[in-house]
Amino acid sequence: MIPRLKKIYQEEIMPSLTKTLSIKNTMQVPKLEKIVLNMGLGLDASDSKILKSIQTDLGNLTGQLPVVTKSKKAVANFKTRKDIPLGLKVTLRKNNMYYFLDRLINTALPRIKDFRGLNPDSFDQEANYSFGIKEHVIFPEVNFDKIEKMRGLDITVVTSTKNKEASKALLDSFNFPFYKKGSN
Repeated sequence: MIPRLKKIYQEEIMPSLTKTLSIKNTMQVPKLEKIVLNMGLGLDASDSKILKSIQTDLGNLTGQLPVVTKSKKAVANFKTRKDIPLGLKVTLRKNNMYYFLDRLINTALPRIKDFRGLNPDSFDQEANYSFGIKEHVIFPEVNFDKIEKMRGLDITVVTSTKNKEASKALLDSFNFPFYKKGSN
């Protein structure tokens, strides 16, 4: 079954972006390539029980098993050794990406307490949008009763364009909740 946001992108967003960005070739229309979720655990990553519970939580909310990120070299100031776990990451593509984005925009972000919107200036040089969430329990898939500590989550939305304005237009068309400048 085709995801709802993918169908909306193909039927409504692509033609409107072609007109507004004055693009002649439909292959140049900006599109979503992947969504990367990253959760750093710090010293808690050395405890295998905590790592396993966070891994199942992140797996439940993304629909696929996260990869454990490990340190590449030992750094004495950070109390790390080589190949110890530091966090988790998940890369979502194709249909999983659209399903997650739909839940993020319509379910999870409105559940944030005192949410005023996302920063519209968080685009990097490659026109990818990154933002952080302070509590991963905003997703309905995470069981709130089994959480022993609130954890943060970094989300990066990777687009096919290198133009920040085109990337913002794409995310605006997906109804990303950006706040208006001067309204805060």
